[in-house]
Amino acid sequence: MTPPRPNAPASARLPPGIWALGFVSMLMDISSEMIHALLPLYMVGALGASTLAVGLIEGIAEATASITKVFSGALSDKLGKRKLLAAIGYGLAACSKPVFPLAGSLGWVVAARFVDRIGKGIRGAPRDALIADLAPPGLRGAAFGLRQSLDTAGAFMGPLIAIGLMALFDDDIRRVFGWAVLPAVAAFALIVLAVHDAPHRAADTPRAPPLSRAELAKLPAAYWWVVGVSAVFTVARFSEAFLVLRAQELGVALMLIPAVLVLMNVVYSLTSYPVGLLADRVHRGTLLALGFAVLVAADLVLALVGGITGLALGVALWGLHMGMTQGLLAALVADVAPATLRGTAFGVFNLVGGVALLVASVLAGGLWDAFGSQATFFCGAAFAALALVGLALLRHRVVLR
Repeated sequence: MTPPRPNAPASARLPPGIWALGFVSMLMDISSEMIHALLPLYMVGALGASTLAVGLIEGIAEATASITKVFSGALSDKLGKRKLLAAIGYGLAACSKPVFPLAGSLGWVVAARFVDRIGKGIRGAPRDALIADLAPPGLRGAAFGLRQSLDTAGAFMGPLIAIGLMALFDDDIRRVFGWAVLPAVAAFALIVLAVHDAPHRAADTPRAPPLSRAELAKLPAAYWWVVGVSAVFTVARFSEAFLVLRAQELGVALMLIPAVLVLMNVVYSLTSYPVGLLADRVHRGTLLALGFAVLVAADLVLALVGGITGLALGVALWGLHMGMTQGLLAALVADVAPATLRGTAFGVFNLVGGVALLVASVLAGGLWDAFGSQATFFCGAAFAALALVGLALLRHRVVLR
């Protein structure tokens, strides 16, 4: 195969494995978001869960994924088999999907949600480390941006499909959940057939056991600063389930509520790759600060501006902040972590983020139940502002390209 020309567009210079991983993420997100766009309403309306319970379930599910990531990431460093672990994670998530339409109680839904998140945890860090392994020099921002953009394209296609199926099936949520199985199976098939480890990975085995004190000590101070700032920021961006509940509070029709996640993810998808390209050319700290500021604006709009217009603007700003931060934070981790510890680095990064998301979702649910939705979004704005202060300190201690 003729290698891409050096002056070719960044997308043409990215290897096929990164594109394949992007489409795997897209298909799995179509499946997950067909379910996630309706799951909070299903738990509250059909199964009688409280808003606090939704926040607790979502937070614990994401924390479970993040705890799993730290072990799978370290194991991928030890074995040098990133693709194998990622495929196991996607396969486990695919197996969980049929449980949602068949579940007869909240317990079954919660169990399926946890199994799905465990699958996410197993695949996440090895997949991100594999992207870092495969990305050509100088294109790491583009690689993570592309993967995030395709992933998020699935995240808005899923709710769109859910809207169409809700109209077709006369608001039968269970039938929509049943159709979500198909793209999950396709994602698993694609990673098995089209993704391969980077050639050098088999020989890159760390000398010390994974997750040992000696190995963690090799992660530089810059890495731990990135992790800390990201954790504070994650407390500010609680589960998108609360955007869905805000739409319900404002009287959006049940069939159209998934449009909230469609709008958010359209903006997220359209901005992730351009921001990734830009991050390879300009100061990453500046872009990240702008993303943090956008989240402050999103929370204030959602808290203070009423009606459908306020909801749409707040949700669009929420998607913009995601596109400006998520791929960039991953690229920063890849920048500062040693090559032989990338799996561990992403695993620890996601573990800390998952714990922060658990705190955020429980806090958001509790504030919503006790004081209303305004308090939840005001709290998110305060933590995002605090993350901006942390980022300013990070820029004084760490050189962010």
